[in-house]
This record gives sequence, structure tokens and C-alpha cells, in this order.
Amino acid sequence: MELVKNVVCPFCGTLCDDIICKVEDNEIVGTMNACRIGHSKFVHTEGAERYTKPLVRKNGEFVEVTMDEAIDKAAHILADSKRPLMYGWSCTDCDAQAVGVKLAEEAKAVIDNTASVCHGPSVLALQDVGYPICTFGEVKNRADVVVYWGCNPMHAHPRHLSRNVFGRGFFRERGRPDRTLIVVDPRKTDSSKLADIHLQLDFDHDYELLDAIRTVLLGNDILYDEVAGVPKELIYETVEVLKKAQFGILFFGMGITHSRGKHRNIDTAICLVTDLNRSAKFNLIPMRGHYNVTGFNQVCTWEVGYPYCVDFATGSPRYNPGESGSNDLLQNKETDGMLVIASDPGGNFPQKSLERMAEIPIVAIEPHRTPTTEMSDVIIPPAIVGMQAEGTAYRMEGVPIRMRKVVESDLLPDREILERILDKVKEINASK
Repeated sequence: MELVKNVVCPFCGTLCDDIICKVEDNEIVGTMNACRIGHSKFVHTEGAERYTKPLVRKNGEFVEVTMDEAIDKAAHILADSKRPLMYGWSCTDCDAQAVGVKLAEEAKAVIDNTASVCHGPSVLALQDVGYPICTFGEVKNRADVVVYWGCNPMHAHPRHLSRNVFGRGFFRERGRPDRTLIVVDPRKTDSSKLADIHLQLDFDHDYELLDAIRTVLLGNDILYDEVAGVPKELIYETVEVLKKAQFGILFFGMGITHSRGKHRNIDTAICLVTDLNRSAKFNLIPMRGHYNVTGFNQVCTWEVGYPYCVDFATGSPRYNPGESGSNDLLQNKETDGMLVIASDPGGNFPQKSLERMAEIPIVAIEPHRTPTTEMSDVIIPPAIVGMQAEGTAYRMEGVPIRMRKVVESDLLPDREILERILDKVKEINASK
């Protein structure tokens, strides 16, 4: 058995880089240091069905085809569509994402990633009012006050607490005893059980609570006995803790981005951090889900100036979330062809979007059987980045990390598949 050290986990935005993989006969058979979800991804537990050959639907049934035939079919679906949609991108590397942007431009497609259904409001807010952010290293070494708002890292990012709250840092030598943990969540969760202060607010009232905290922070009084279901005495106590922080960090999740107020909640949270910096040192970091969802927003912004929901229909990039988002196009029946890569909209999109997906041709670049592949017309299985291919990914706070290849594979990585589709689309367009 071979032990491969310093492997980066290709699961969530925490991008844990201390995984040890146990390899036998070119197969990962076990891990060390990984959380249970990361371990499952490495060893393909829970009966995961892996595709090994390209498949094309013929007469209602999938049949194995050559890679050339699958590439040709995929290219024709994109080239022949009047308004193609290219969605996903959050579980692949930055090089593949860059090729994807070129492909979208060539096909005059709309390119969108999973941010449009998760942290899209965060991106809109940071465009409005800025982004006071820091790195995980600064959190571990300096933070004495940690706030989790609208997220449950114990379940969604299982090693996040151990690395950023319980981890021993340069100025926080004892780890957890040197920190005050605040959790803001309408539910009692496994994360809130660990908190020193749990602000159990009412559902959909994040904006009110944020505004109340800012009110007290700026020296004004709260006129009511409670705000958003939280007693005003607890709000005053929380503000005192925040004001006295030597280094504070606010981690926020989809509980705040998808409650009433959406990106205005994040606007206010950023303004709260700005206010806190008058008396303390404070930053914030979004709890991004997929391991490289941040990477796509970075790459897309470098390439065309916009982070997601980019429409190339006129040949030039346009950006209008609410019109050029994936669900907007599907539910309005504007798109007539779709490429899905590194995501599974079939498992989480609204019913009306799925109804449109069932009516149009779909290309899925996906290693495993998913609800999306069951709806697809072409399935092209890639080598998995971080396991069978190397690549670069961006951690949730924007730090690029190089991912290793652990085992060999006969499958092509996403980047090469997309390059071949791009070449074929160019050939088809040149012949029109």
C-alpha cells in the first residue's frame, strides 16, 4: 500500500490540503484526515455508479460510443441551438473553466455556474459595497471572535470548525479556549450547540437583526424588547463581544443569502463589518459550497468582466442576473440546448426548470450517474480533478490551491474534453 500525502480534498470550499490517501493497485482504498463526506468522494462509497465510457442516447436507450462520436454529438447540440445554456463549473479546475468561457463565446451561449442558486447574492453585494475579506491562515492565527451566520458547518463543511475555531494559531495557542464562538441560526443545530452565544432569530428576519446590531454598535438604543425574536439584552451582550474583538471574522452561509432580503442582507452584513472596524478588526468570508465555485467567479471575471450569468448571444458579454440566470432561461423556455458540467441541476433545480430540461437536448460531462445524466442525451465521463487529474482551485476566501493527481486514469480531464468540443464547434460554425 502506498500513502500519498498532502492531497487536496475535492469536495467543499474548505479545500482541506492535508489529506493522506491510501492507494492500492491504482485505486484509492482509504483516507486519513478527511471528513466523512470527503472520504466518501475519494473511495466512491454509498454505491456510487461511475461511468467509464461515453454514452449517447439512441432510440431512448444509452449506447456506448467512441469519444469522437460523443464529442461530435455534443458540439452539434451547442452549435445547432439558438440559445444554448452552459451550466455548472463548480467541481472542476480553473483551466477547464477558462476553456468553457471560450466555448460559450464561440457558441454564443449563456454561461452560468452554481453561484446563481447559492451565493449569487453575495457576489451582487460585494459589487455594491466591497469585500472586507481575509485568509483562513489569518483566522486560525489571529481570530478571537468567530461568527457563523446562516450556516451549519458541522454538516456542510465538516472540518471548517476544526481548522478555524479549534485549531491552534500563532496568537491563539490554546485554540478553542482562546475564542468566542457566536452562531446565528433560527434552528438549534450541531454547530449552535458548540457556541458561546446562540442568536436564535426568527426565520426570514436576518436583515432586521443585522440592522439592530448596527443600531446598538453606532450608539443608539433598541426601543423594543426583542428584534427578530432575539431579546434586546442578548443583542447588547453580543455587540459588546464584537466591539472588544482583537480580530473577528464573520462566516455567512446560504441561510442569509436566500432569506428575505437576499443580497441586501449581505450589503448590510458588509456594512456591519465596516462599522465594527471602527473599534475592532473584523472581516467576513462567505461559506462557499462546491470546492471551486469561487474559482469560476474569479476566472469568468478575469476573462469577460462578469462573475456568472454571462450571455454571449450578441457576440459580446452581457450580465443581467434575473434574466440571464439558468433558472430564468429554463423556466421562460428560452434555452433550447444545454451543457451541464461538474454539477447536478437535475437533483436540485425547481420542478418548472426540470420540465424544460426534459424537453431539450442535454450534454452532461459527469463522472457519476445522477438525476441530470438520466435526462441527458450525451454523457461524457471525465477524469476527476484532485484524484485522477491535477488542476487549480480557489478556496472559499479566494486563495488558489494546486490539486494533485493521486491515481492514473484512461479518461480525459474536463479541460481536454472542452477543448475538443470547442474545436468541433468552430469547425461547424465555419461550415455554416
